[in-house]
Amino acid sequence: AARQCVIDLGIVRRRKLDVAADIPARRIADLPVELDGQAGRSIRAAERNLASRMVAQYETALANRSSDTGVEGIDYDLVRRVARSELKDATTAQSGENVFTMMRHIGQAKAELAADYAAQLARSTGKVVFFAKHIDVMDAAEETFARQGVRFSSIRGDQTPKARQANIDAFVNDPDVAVAVCSLTAAGVGINLQVASNIVLAELSWTNAEQTQAIDRSHRIGQAEPVTAWRIIAAQTIDTRIAELIDSKAGLAARALDGSDEEVSSSADVQLDALVALLTDALRAPSRHVGALRS
Repeated sequence: AARQCVIDLGIVRRRKLDVAADIPARRIADLPVELDGQAGRSIRAAERNLASRMVAQYETALANRSSDTGVEGIDYDLVRRVARSELKDATTAQSGENVFTMMRHIGQAKAELAADYAAQLARSTGKVVFFAKHIDVMDAAEETFARQGVRFSSIRGDQTPKARQANIDAFVNDPDVAVAVCSLTAAGVGINLQVASNIVLAELSWTNAEQTQAIDRSHRIGQAEPVTAWRIIAAQTIDTRIAELIDSKAGLAARALDGSDEEVSSSADVQLDALVALLTDALRAPSRHVGALRS
């Protein structure tokens, strides 16, 4: 059933453990969830169609170039050019399925599951901060909390400073307000939510920096408890690949900067690499049959 308890749908994989001198530990734990029903089928179909479109572009480019420039096996330079062209089209497109609309659909499909888990955490551990990128994902989460009788504050970018502060104060000071529903872009910096030690990331960021800024609303000087960020990830979709890319780029950045969390790659890097991975997987599929990528 679509409203099955999130924790029953996947295995928690701990991704990261950070300990600063003056702050308790911070960890990121992934909760993979299965997207069942029509929403899941639609997302997997969209992913197949995107892969198929890029395969067609790749094969057309191969067919149109001179025979003396051939490369044995997969031409990874061409793969990146096709992926870069797809990303450019997706960035400027006003309609049609692309990597951005696909991630939004995944966020919508995860919204109720993520809210269910946040409600479970609030009942068992205390206050929870719930982060999402898109307004409709925040709306769906708040509808779930209201239906379950969970009181929440809403922190969004379109609020007046006075309304925003009132919602922050309600979450921090009212023991009956269990969840702060926050926009990643509007609430990722400049506010103190250290009253909570559990964070639910309902949608993935495109960079580790944005994810870290959200976690740092709770993981900061004055926090008395270890902080856990629960990252809700749609299994068997591009969501999983993007999570892996964000983690790998964060690791490279940390090593390059002697342990710093400062971001050295852009959101476009992750977007491009996600498309490269999707196309490469499609080209490696048996008989290059894209439909076999997802059952």
